[in-house]
Amino acid sequence: MGFRIIKTAVATLIAILVTDALNIPGATSAGLLAILGVDVTRKRSLRSVSSRFFASLLGLLLGSILFSLLGFHYWVLALYILIAFPAISKANFKEGIVTSSVVVFRVFNGEALSLGIFWTQVELLLIGLGSAMVVNMAYMPKGEGRLMEIRREVDGLFSVVFEHISLTLRDPEHVWDGKELIEANQAVERGILESNRAMENQMLQPDEAWNVYFYMRKEQLDNIQAMMHLISQIYERLTHGELASKLFDQLSKDVVTEEYTGKTEKLLTDLVDKFKEMELPHTREEFELRSAILQLCRELEFFLKISKKSKAPTSPTNLSLMKDKRLK
Repeated sequence: MGFRIIKTAVATLIAILVTDALNIPGATSAGLLAILGVDVTRKRSLRSVSSRFFASLLGLLLGSILFSLLGFHYWVLALYILIAFPAISKANFKEGIVTSSVVVFRVFNGEALSLGIFWTQVELLLIGLGSAMVVNMAYMPKGEGRLMEIRREVDGLFSVVFEHISLTLRDPEHVWDGKELIEANQAVERGILESNRAMENQMLQPDEAWNVYFYMRKEQLDNIQAMMHLISQIYERLTHGELASKLFDQLSKDVVTEEYTGKTEKLLTDLVDKFKEMELPHTREEFELRSAILQLCRELEFFLKISKKSKAPTSPTNLSLMKDKRLK
């Protein structure tokens, strides 16, 4: 049973009990409106409830005009749909079309128009949608644990990817199916979805740290894709490849740490300087291989720059402290 189902049941019960306690006819209609008003995040709930409320008022106005002029006939309902639905959509209340229809159809079933009937529908809207709003605002499950879990998964997959890159540089015949790269991309997309949802639940000052982290990883996946293309061009063992493999050995450790260590960056700087001191290639094949390795180091440099400038959270307990930390 999902948490949203529980919230929906609570909101529905509150709406029905309040309506019944106030002796307002149509308690079940208030419950139905509460069901329609429950949403997954606080901000979405606020937008949804507002849209549904104003769409219903607009629908009531248009429906009342049509019923008073043309009477309570089924074909008038069809005419109402033809007129009201485009009008509600144009007013940017599209999300409230179903809710407005519930209210208007209730008026139609009563086959009577009066100020009292109109006010009763408004009361039902306030109680039904208000109950949904109260339940949504009262509590939303925190996503910190889930986000941290996804982050550890992403970091772990990145680490495995770099281990395979290191092995390939040492032994070009190393076989790897690349499934961790696909899984990392899927995990990053889940992280972006969860972090966006978490921000939607923060009404005043949303913390974008998780969002920044997962978009950082998404950008770095492009670097890794470029690295994989370069790795495919290295088909022979070279001293340069073995030296470069040490960079990815270190990176596979750094990528799962909470802070930006700078160790891989220092190793990269030293290696590039060492490459400059080595003899020039003697054959075209050696030139192409060494060129691919050098470009691989350039891509690694871009990867590290993204890590260095970005920030991400570590844990729910010290999340605020991580706004001043640069994460790997």
